[in-house]
Amino acid sequence: MVTSPVIGVVGGGQLARMMASPAIELGFGLRVLAEGPGVSAVAAVASATVGDYRDADTLRAFAAGVDVVTFDHEHVPGELLEQLTREGVRVHPSPAALRHAQDKLVMRRAVEELGLPNPRWAAVRDASGVEAFAASVGWPVVLKTPRGGYDGKGVLVLRDTAALAAAESWFSHEELLVEQFVPFSRELSVLVARRASGESAAWPVVESIQVDSVCDEVIAPAPDLPADVAARVTEAALKLAEELDVTGVMAVELFEVPGSGAGYLVNELAMRPHNSGHWTMDGAVTGQFEQHLRAVLDLPLGSTDLVGPCAVMKNVLGGRNEDLHAAYGAALAADPAAKVHVYGKDVRPGRKIGHVNALAGPGESVDSVRARATRVAALLREGAQDLPTGNAGRKGAQ
Repeated sequence: MVTSPVIGVVGGGQLARMMASPAIELGFGLRVLAEGPGVSAVAAVASATVGDYRDADTLRAFAAGVDVVTFDHEHVPGELLEQLTREGVRVHPSPAALRHAQDKLVMRRAVEELGLPNPRWAAVRDASGVEAFAASVGWPVVLKTPRGGYDGKGVLVLRDTAALAAAESWFSHEELLVEQFVPFSRELSVLVARRASGESAAWPVVESIQVDSVCDEVIAPAPDLPADVAARVTEAALKLAEELDVTGVMAVELFEVPGSGAGYLVNELAMRPHNSGHWTMDGAVTGQFEQHLRAVLDLPLGSTDLVGPCAVMKNVLGGRNEDLHAAYGAALAADPAAKVHVYGKDVRPGRKIGHVNALAGPGESVDSVRARATRVAALLREGAQDLPTGNAGRKGAQ
């Protein structure tokens, strides 16, 4: 009897949820180790185990039933993953590669060793170390916890010595990362995928627009990005994937710095599908979630070409409207060409609960595509007063 491969995903968030559809299309089994019965991915997969990914026995039992283990997040302790690999479990990305996304100090050192452009940085243990660094690069500086931070968490901008004095509680950590404050023109991101046998592919470089330290919008490809900068950014991302022996999708977040030597600086790495790549679900021949599954199973990678001149992804954050499905009538009617992706999460203010993808039509401007995606996202977030009468658009209405 022919059996299909089974992929185990540690973490039950929206990234695991969005792997479900391509897994079904390709005939793969997908199992999730979920943090709780109500997390995003549980409703989307046929098999979900609720358990603590920090517990060795739980992780080992989950891994025993799958062909390869991959991740929805980067928080699994490295020593547990190393133990799994010693026991013969296929883990992708490997613990050694994943460490560069788990620890920003490790990442900074690797970027430097590979000769790629970093912001100026230092490892510090106390306020005096920060003050010495600021004396060499100038205020403001950026203080970061090496592990666990995301969406602006674990990041503190210090503008002067007074702000440093108020940050005393940060120095309970063994070691912190301090970086120069980069006067960048915009944020960029490039996603690459690499399979275990070495084949790699990159999607176009995109512009990532942040609001309150959370990704709000992504434009693919990044408008008006000089071709030489785009080529250098892509080459750097592929080099990182190769040299760090990454398997799966990796996002490289960057600052565009016109007038500098390379035109960019590396900001952070994520070794999994990434918010800045959600546009690929509808805007590229192969979306990042399908590509990640192919890569971790060491299958040939798909084309990363765009399917049109540009694509825009707009995040939907929790707002006034607590019943997203009640707004579907107005939101879907507002733009029949837009694609809505909802994560099955309870609505809370500022929480990522979905995204909207919009693709450019013939001759359509980037600004027009952005406006369309923004309109649909706003209707979902805030609700609409012009809903059709009756229960149309409301899931589970009685």
